[in-house]
Amino acid sequence: MNDKDIAFMREALNEAKIAYRKDEVPIGAVVVRDSKIIGRGHNLRESLKDPTAHAELIAIREASRSIGDWRLEDTTLYVTLEPCIMCAGAILLSRIPRVVFGAEDKKGGALVSLLHVFDTPGLNHKVVYEGGVLEEESRRLLKEFFKALRNKEKWPSLAEGARLEIE
Repeated sequence: MNDKDIAFMREALNEAKIAYRKDEVPIGAVVVRDSKIIGRGHNLRESLKDPTAHAELIAIREASRSIGDWRLEDTTLYVTLEPCIMCAGAILLSRIPRVVFGAEDKKGGALVSLLHVFDTPGLNHKVVYEGGVLEEESRRLLKEFFKALRNKEKWPSLAEGARLEIE
């Protein structure tokens, strides 16, 4: 982990906060090449009614459009939560060589928690990954969101007050 990793993870956290404000699970991602963000994304599954509208996929699509190629070689994907198996597959297919994530996902993580997709022998692309970058901030945002969601279900008028904590 270096200063650049922290700075770009903060950008991913900013994307997660945008998702939070839209009542989406607060996960954010950015794709970086040559120290520039070429793709941004945050969860939009509820807004788009699309199970594939994960932060990583949105950032990957934007990055591909940005450079005019589906091959995202020489890039790093920063994401606030360990990628799921679908996103890990998209990372492999888009040839992203490095992934940096915040919090582990004990229920759906495909890198270190439940599965170890990038460590599968025989894959035609190698991905280096590192977790735990701004882990506490990433985890806290998720906890605040789900706490506010539970309060909203019980006491809708209280949920708005809880949302102010992310500002």
